Amino acid sequence: MTDGSSVDASESDGGLSALIPTLIARAESALNAHPRTRGLTASLPHADTSPLRIALLGPYSAGKSMLIAALLRLPSAEVDELVDAAPKTHEATPHPWNGVTLVDLPGTLSGNDEHSDAARRGVRGADALMIVTTSELPGEAETRAILQALDADGFADRSVVVVNKMNAENSDRDVILDEIRKRLGPFADRVPIVPTDARDYVDAANDPDLEVAQRELLVAESGVDALTAELRRIIAPGVGGVRPKAQAFELLRVLADAEQKWVLDGEELGAAETAKEVKASISRAKKGVLSALERESEVVASKIRKAGERAAAGVSEKDGVVPVGVARAISEELVRMSNEFDAKFSSSMRTAFDALVAEYGTGVPEPEAWVNDLDSPETTIGTSPDDESPLARAVREAAEKAAKAGVGKVHEWIGNVTTGGTAQGSAASAIATWLNKSQIGQKVLDPSGKITNGVNKFKPWGKGKAADKVAGTAGKVQMALAVMGPLMDLTSVAQDQGKWIAIKKHRKMIRDHFGEEAHRQRTGLADAGGRHLSEWIAEVEQSLSGLTKQGAEISAARETALEAIKSLRGEAENLARPTA
Repeated sequence: MTDGSSVDASESDGGLSALIPTLIARAESALNAHPRTRGLTASLPHADTSPLRIALLGPYSAGKSMLIAALLRLPSAEVDELVDAAPKTHEATPHPWNGVTLVDLPGTLSGNDEHSDAARRGVRGADALMIVTTSELPGEAETRAILQALDADGFADRSVVVVNKMNAENSDRDVILDEIRKRLGPFADRVPIVPTDARDYVDAANDPDLEVAQRELLVAESGVDALTAELRRIIAPGVGGVRPKAQAFELLRVLADAEQKWVLDGEELGAAETAKEVKASISRAKKGVLSALERESEVVASKIRKAGERAAAGVSEKDGVVPVGVARAISEELVRMSNEFDAKFSSSMRTAFDALVAEYGTGVPEPEAWVNDLDSPETTIGTSPDDESPLARAVREAAEKAAKAGVGKVHEWIGNVTTGGTAQGSAASAIATWLNKSQIGQKVLDPSGKITNGVNKFKPWGKGKAADKVAGTAGKVQMALAVMGPLMDLTSVAQDQGKWIAIKKHRKMIRDHFGEEAHRQRTGLADAGGRHLSEWIAEVEQSLSGLTKQGAEISAARETALEAIKSLRGEAENLARPTA
């Protein structure tokens, strides 16, 4: 700098002069990304090395034009030309002064909206402000305007408050200045307050009848020289030191305007709200089913663990095996447990479906069945005693032979019992007999495997095929037998001193096995149920896309734009108002 007293602009402004252009370029790209905000790019601040602009902001008749005349030392004829129009200033009017531009803005609070709009535009283009009021003190509306300029508009450190017409009769300078400080609130100590009387200064300069002493007194009491000193202090850092701060705040104002552009109304608002409501409805439906799935899968796990405790407690201390009655009761409980889970999970799906139909009509697709039609009598395994059928007798005899051999596994036995396979123990024989007492049980033992090879999907609530129903229950029985595997194990128990250790180990093995099965079943049900639900939710979303597509597209574009704007505003705010 020429006077040797200033520092480099990039140092004096905290690096703003280097960072702001980059941020403005990013803002231009973000605003150009959508037609809704594209027009705002013209309002963004750009590289500008023109003289600093100090705008005069104040109400009509506060004497802004007279202050400019005083600062410019205008002769009488030019003073009259400058101040003698009504309403005074219609639009922002520039006046060169000491290497900067004084911008006389239209008066505010005059009731003229065009004047107020022009004044607002002038503030947005200013680097610094002269906020002009009078000894009559600002009213509430004027006070709010002053505080907005200092706070929201960011001019607190680039302003001077001028209290004009201070030499009017009956004016108590100290009382007036005290009141002004109160109205400035937290900015009273940050913003210089300069009492002036521009008319006295102009008269002192232009009245040929004044004596030198009188002229000097009027000039001194006019406060114009003190105002000149404050203005020079504000502009001392030069364009490179002051303008980046002004540009940072103008960028914030443009970004705020961009956010306003994304305030939806009319059809757009209706479409976005509809999409939001549909999304919320689907989310509630999904949340309800997932809650039921989590709860009921844990119930299954808990019942399996309890069944393991019962089985372990039932281990005979005589021979180390689980009694037939205990094993049969556990197998019945496991199948019943599986049916109960299916019923409750299906009920939660139905509840979700009914809720969506109530809101959006029959266009909502039904979920495919998770399990069989649970109301079908074929799904209930009979427990009343029946005469032993030829199949049951064959199964029992094969099981008794297998017990002597002590070999084979339950799931292998189920598939091969009528084709020469083997089974283990009287417990297996009893369970086989129990299964054979119903149509389902007989088909579980069907050696052809036609029924047990898988479960086909079908429409729920009474629309499925009998074969699908049978296959579903067959799977539950097979699950029960898989869980019960250790109960069929007739491995000999150690005798004498090792007997108690072997029994304890057997009991622990049973508990551990059932615990592992509990975890596996819970995880498997949760995963499978979640996939089943997700498939249906995808179908629902597709079926309701006609209601949500437009609103979803608007909302997505809006969310993307607002996220970018918010990020830019955050960075600009940090630059404009750095934290201590």
